[in-house]
Amino acid sequence: MKHCNVILSLIACLLSIAATAQNTSELDKTVLDLSRDNAMRHATLSVCVYNMTQHRNVYAYNSQRSMIPASMNKIFTTAIAMEKLGMDFRFKTTLAYSGTIDNDGVLNGNIYIIGGGDPLLGSYRYKQTNPDTLFNTWYRALVNQGIKRIKGRVCYNQSVFDNQFLHDSWQWGDIGNYYGAGTCGLNFHENMYFAYFNAGKRLGYPALLDHTEPRLLNIRNINEVSTGPENSGDNVVIYGDPNNIQRLYRGTVPLGKNNFSIRGSMANPAATCAELFATYLRHHGVNVSTNTSEVATIRDSCHTFIEYYSNTYYVIAQYINQTSNNTYAECVFKYLGLKWYGKGNFTNGSKVLMDYFKAHHLETSGIRIVDGCGLSRMNKMTSDFTCRFLYELSKTSYYKDFLKTMAVAGRSGTARKLLANVPLNGRLVYVKSGTMDGIKAFCGYVVSPKGDHLCYCIMSNDHECSNSVISKQLEQVLLKIAQLK
Repeated sequence: MKHCNVILSLIACLLSIAATAQNTSELDKTVLDLSRDNAMRHATLSVCVYNMTQHRNVYAYNSQRSMIPASMNKIFTTAIAMEKLGMDFRFKTTLAYSGTIDNDGVLNGNIYIIGGGDPLLGSYRYKQTNPDTLFNTWYRALVNQGIKRIKGRVCYNQSVFDNQFLHDSWQWGDIGNYYGAGTCGLNFHENMYFAYFNAGKRLGYPALLDHTEPRLLNIRNINEVSTGPENSGDNVVIYGDPNNIQRLYRGTVPLGKNNFSIRGSMANPAATCAELFATYLRHHGVNVSTNTSEVATIRDSCHTFIEYYSNTYYVIAQYINQTSNNTYAECVFKYLGLKWYGKGNFTNGSKVLMDYFKAHHLETSGIRIVDGCGLSRMNKMTSDFTCRFLYELSKTSYYKDFLKTMAVAGRSGTARKLLANVPLNGRLVYVKSGTMDGIKAFCGYVVSPKGDHLCYCIMSNDHECSNSVISKQLEQVLLKIAQLK
């Protein structure tokens, strides 16, 4: 009887492998057809699929080629931080003061905003984090201390991270835009701002820059934007760097649009936070006598009067993976470096990730990670390694929680339009995408209610067509993967 059971199990296994082979033939045809496309003549395509239920690789095409993953890189940052920091971790910003408060409510000393790397501080996305709510919370903390006037400065400290906002390899055309804002120890308003344009009356006419938000930003605008065709979207590129208040705008906004918003990287977000808070205090009757100033260290004699906490890491991870926010990812990346190596910088963040790979016996030849968000073209990844990492992740205690942070094809986040209206027979396709000029990537999981569970990775580099075109073609590859039985 025991021998019969063994034989039946073996037969079932062989039938499953045969069925998988039949299914992968359709996937293989789709991949090979794409690889022969004219747009892929000088490009590299890589695909890997791993059956997590059967613990085996079921499909590989160029799976050992080192390629640029773009924002797909965030999957490593967010997953490893979930283990290292925990889902309940919160960033902390501290408000403190030095000196004494006299009987008239005069603080003879300074206020200190001490950054803790919080990427949500002053974020416009949530009511509880927007600048007015944030500053009101801090203002009330001052009032509760009896402070009515500050005979000193509002100082700020951002030394929790290094002073390198951007990785050396990030491109000049990226860093003036919101997605290239980078990170510092005291982030504010996601280190970005809005610029609002009014299109000209005719095609090609100048578009006028109406205003920027948050208000009262210290910014010097040089506007070379013109009017593009109707419904042409945001085609404006912003040039500038974090330590320079000048911003140059080039490109087009659509005909017929007023108050058309684009997003740029904020100059000196830590200084901006302190300056706007000082202004807020003055508008609410608390005079600040002196200009704001950065301080490198905080005196031991300072008194803390509020510790302001971010939302949980679980919420932050959801936002990173579903909307692919670069600033959030870099804050997490640098904080990992701070916690494990004592300094929050790109080098140490990379060390933490590579240490994780080594500890989980993931062989890393051909792998390179230099930032947390994937904006660098120095990052290198293979589809084989990505699948091995995703498989190891599936064995962790937090795997199911991590799945909930990811976008779901046809349903949520950056994958909302992916595989939309395609019958998947109850399968859920979890996706982290990556996109830069000439780069498109997808990775994630296919979870079936009854059948095998898969992890996958698809990458294309140097295709000679638009990313919208290659996305549709890679979507067909992903569909064949999702339909594997």
